[in-house]
Amino acid sequence: MVTTDLLVVRHGQSEWNAIGRWQGHADPSLSELGRRQAFVAAASIGAVDGIVSSDLLRAAETAAIIAEQLGVGPVVVDERLRERNAGEWTGLTRAEIDKGWPGWIDSARRPAGYEGFEDVLARVVDGLDAIHEATPGGSLLVVTHGGVIRALARSHGLDDIPIANLGGLTMRVSASGHTVGERISLLDGQTATVTEKEEL
Repeated sequence: MVTTDLLVVRHGQSEWNAIGRWQGHADPSLSELGRRQAFVAAASIGAVDGIVSSDLLRAAETAAIIAEQLGVGPVVVDERLRERNAGEWTGLTRAEIDKGWPGWIDSARRPAGYEGFEDVLARVVDGLDAIHEATPGGSLLVVTHGGVIRALARSHGLDDIPIANLGGLTMRVSASGHTVGERISLLDGQTATVTEKEEL
């Protein structure tokens, strides 16, 4: 059976990550640290046949920096790989959310417009299947978002933990389904950053 190998990673730090704002479908660019993270991460990737990215700027910018370093391209952009919609929490900090919706984060309640796990997973799986169909047997880098990777990990029975910038999972996709390999980080501890509030 033909399988496609994927390295599925979170984008570099964005300007909103740096100040703790939940992004969802909002579209801030990478911070200077985020650009440096992408540049450094490229050295850990090895040979790939192509790069696919979410259409959101923080992911597409990360992918473009890595593509230039690896001499691979053009980057293919797919909106199905974008972060989950954070609904009414888009653009807010954890403190602002806790003030407006006391206790909601800790009790796993979510606001109007917040995209549920099953909806995120369905569109992301469609996107990964499309990558396999376009490049069967290939090896590709997929640049996406923390919430997306957490949904994939959870769907395969892994612990639901925050994903660091340029951290993620190895995956294999075939006509019969998806398998998850290991958790990975393309950065050392000094350039990797993550907090729960940065995830979206």
